[in-house]
Amino acid sequence: MKQFQATLIVALLSISSFVRADEGMWLIHMLERIAAAEMNQAGLNLTAEEIYDINNASLKDAIVRLNGGMCTGEVISSQGLVLTNHHCAYDAIQGFSAPEHDYLTDGFFAMSLGEEMHIEDFEISFLVRVDDVTDQMLANVTPEMSESERSEAIREARGTVMESLDPEGSKEIEIKSFYYGSEYYAFEYKTYLDVRLVAAPPESVGKYGGDTDNWMWPRHTGDFSMLRIYADADNEPAEFSETNVPLTPKRHLNINTAGVQPGDYTMVMGYPGSTDRYLSSYGVRQALDAYNPSVVAVRDLKLRTMKEHMDADLGVRIQYAAKYAQTANYWKYYIGQSKGLTRLEIEQKKKALEDAFSAWVAQDPAREAKYGEALDLIASYYAETDATVKGDVYALEAGLIGADLPLFVFRFTRMAAGLFAEDAEEVEATRAALTDLVQGHFKEYDQATDRDVFVRLMTKYMDDIAADQQPSFFSTVQDKYDGDFDAFAEKMYAKSFLVDQERCMAFLAKPSEKTLDKDLAVEVGRSLAERYFSTMNAGAQESFDRGYRLFVEGLREMQSDKLFYPDANSTMRVTFGQVGAYDPADAVHYDHFTTANGIMEKKDNSNPEFVVPSRLEELIRARDFGRWADADGELHVCFIHGTDITGGNSGSPVIDGNGNLIGLAFDGNWEAMSGDITFEEELQRTISVDIRYVMWVIDKFAGAQNLIDEMDFVSEPGRGSRQ
Repeated sequence: MKQFQATLIVALLSISSFVRADEGMWLIHMLERIAAAEMNQAGLNLTAEEIYDINNASLKDAIVRLNGGMCTGEVISSQGLVLTNHHCAYDAIQGFSAPEHDYLTDGFFAMSLGEEMHIEDFEISFLVRVDDVTDQMLANVTPEMSESERSEAIREARGTVMESLDPEGSKEIEIKSFYYGSEYYAFEYKTYLDVRLVAAPPESVGKYGGDTDNWMWPRHTGDFSMLRIYADADNEPAEFSETNVPLTPKRHLNINTAGVQPGDYTMVMGYPGSTDRYLSSYGVRQALDAYNPSVVAVRDLKLRTMKEHMDADLGVRIQYAAKYAQTANYWKYYIGQSKGLTRLEIEQKKKALEDAFSAWVAQDPAREAKYGEALDLIASYYAETDATVKGDVYALEAGLIGADLPLFVFRFTRMAAGLFAEDAEEVEATRAALTDLVQGHFKEYDQATDRDVFVRLMTKYMDDIAADQQPSFFSTVQDKYDGDFDAFAEKMYAKSFLVDQERCMAFLAKPSEKTLDKDLAVEVGRSLAERYFSTMNAGAQESFDRGYRLFVEGLREMQSDKLFYPDANSTMRVTFGQVGAYDPADAVHYDHFTTANGIMEKKDNSNPEFVVPSRLEELIRARDFGRWADADGELHVCFIHGTDITGGNSGSPVIDGNGNLIGLAFDGNWEAMSGDITFEEELQRTISVDIRYVMWVIDKFAGAQNLIDEMDFVSEPGRGSRQ
């Protein structure tokens, strides 16, 4: 995350018998000493060792990380079957789709192992173990060091620690920082590369409600898909091969069909990506004034432009479906976050905490010497970046990742240096890598769509951002094209070899540095990348890093009776809480579950977001719910519960007190969109699809009995209600 983005807020969790334990993303290996007792009191019937154990199979061995932390999944059979969200496999589903076999619209269910489709560039990782390496990482760090000196000492220590943990270089280890560099932990993973698509419902099920319902409750979305991990004959990771076989996992989850009741214990295990729970009042203000509205404005224009082309052409709709969904997700997120921050008066609450911190520091000369500069450093960072944050956002959102062309050009040109190496093997390796890049890029590229996105975003960039914060190629557009990006784009998209797959391949066959350097798209890509990376202010970043580290360290000392969990950083976490309704506003009450009746109430087949397939409607109207109906006779679709999740938790299992699977987490609720910055106990809910609805779609809608047969089921009433 770039320096201009507001990063962290205070996380205060008091573990006591009278406080709800909904808040907290707890490190998996620390449960024994931080949260196990409270979890057991809430309704968990497992020990900490049954959740995390490095010597015996435990729940952690059934939880998987997708693509380095993009999403989470869980193993649900002895044959390596993995359940995750529909939107987590969306790219893969799109990749297999075409107008003649549109799996996005129609869905896909493999009726045998032979029908499962290998997903390129997709990996699934298991966590092996976690080790505390704080002492080794900070062995040569002293309080007197500057931030640059500290960073260098830690960099050197990292190499030493990695060597001690993996002297042969055969392990997959990541060392992560926590509490802004106050603690360090090493995570060892085992990654499988042969992953295949097994099942995905049609978008009208897996994405029911679309952008309208995104982040909203009540929800009626069957947000699931199924993958399978394949291994070699020794059950070890291997590249894709027809001879690979389904993985035999150490542990898989049983599926509980009993349903949930208010007050039931729930636990979510997964890989939350990023939270900003220690964010200061200064950071909240910058987010509200500059960062959030800038992201929303740029993405709004990008979405409208893409949708024009997607609505006009089915092929483009398929090509751009994943890009559109990804762009829309955080477009709406930042709208909701700003509303939540304002409504819940988060800036004022942060300021009150900072005032208390300042008073505590002032009471002791030793504290003043150690922590006295913390808030001043934080304030100076925001004062220095307030004037440029909008331009920094545009450099990324409108520039480098706005249209597809600039980022593709940046990646292409960075790799292309190898084409001109003296070593023939390096040249061929580079050519092969660039061939893969080109083929992947043009698979999801439409030139007409990209051109319109480029012209509109660049025009907005020039209109909205001061000249001294604009990329250098804007002067070319001003001088030679009278500031008309449409005229500039007409020439660039006509002349550049980088807008056409055949011309790219011809260049790779006969590369020329002169051709590369003279290409207009190369000038644009390099200019936008240069502008984006120039936004990094080393001096301001040092103030940010040191200020927040001291602030968090001081808070933990000031409130030593409280337990502080670290911000999310794509490492395995556990969060727990109760199933429960909530009141989002005056005179409004939301129940804890939805049913299939709501699907029909929302049905509007003239609106792509609320289409109900005829087969689904037939089954619902016939009330053909089979064994998947609740005790009330209804088919429950989704439920809400008070656990603490964020992006990266998508696809995480919702687990009951006995370690069984009861749901699949996929969203947060609109009223608590400030949740990445502060947890709102009364409002914050996780939205999950009921596991029985998932099974009903697989069984009744798709008729995939082969998948039902390989899973293990139990029917155990929920536990953990609090009186």
